[in-house]
Amino acid sequence: MRLLLVEDHKPLQRSIRQSLEEEGFAVDIADTGPEADHKVRTASYDVILLDIMLPGIDGLTLLKAWRKDGIPAHVLLLTARGELEDRVKGLDTGADDYLVKPFELEELFARIRALIRRGHSAKDPILRIFDLEINTASRVVKRAETVIHLTPREYSLLEFLAFHRGKVVTRTMIWNHLYDENDENTSNVVDVYIRYLRTKVDRQFSPPLILTRWGEGYMMRDQDTPIEIGKTP
Repeated sequence: MRLLLVEDHKPLQRSIRQSLEEEGFAVDIADTGPEADHKVRTASYDVILLDIMLPGIDGLTLLKAWRKDGIPAHVLLLTARGELEDRVKGLDTGADDYLVKPFELEELFARIRALIRRGHSAKDPILRIFDLEINTASRVVKRAETVIHLTPREYSLLEFLAFHRGKVVTRTMIWNHLYDENDENTSNVVDVYIRYLRTKVDRQFSPPLILTRWGEGYMMRDQDTPIEIGKTP
């Protein structure tokens, strides 16, 4: 999933970004309020990690403007202000969650995963599609009780398809959610990773779950998809 990290303290920014990327997230960076505002209004993010104290425009002013303009991305406030009044103000301004510095990275990851599930109305951390199970907390994938080993990018793509199961997702949608602004790959890499996933998730199992909609994109089969659809690659 694609995140925007808005943090002006460079050492902390580098540390968080590296850790998030190691977890398989695509991460864009903004150092100032105006830069964050521009990126939020020109790209689509699953979660925005927003520091309150920023050069140019403070985080709460940004958040208030985004909510006023109908920007729906989940916002997790990162701040050194831990007083009750500050937390209440942030949440009442439109934040979805609040994390006080210093924090443990595992807690940050857990809160991000919870916000992503909330965005897809999924309370259970385990996504189940036929005999496929995706544990969004541990990032363990099983099919027919067999553990399937995926790279971080393969996992992110599978999770994205699963969250949108039963719906066609275009290559552009996949690209916008799985790759950051500095990625030099072309959109054709999406087709490559679809093939990787099919080899691992579908080849030895039935029915095939990752379907192609020619001229449109890809779709994860759901319970209402006729079994005969997608029998050939």
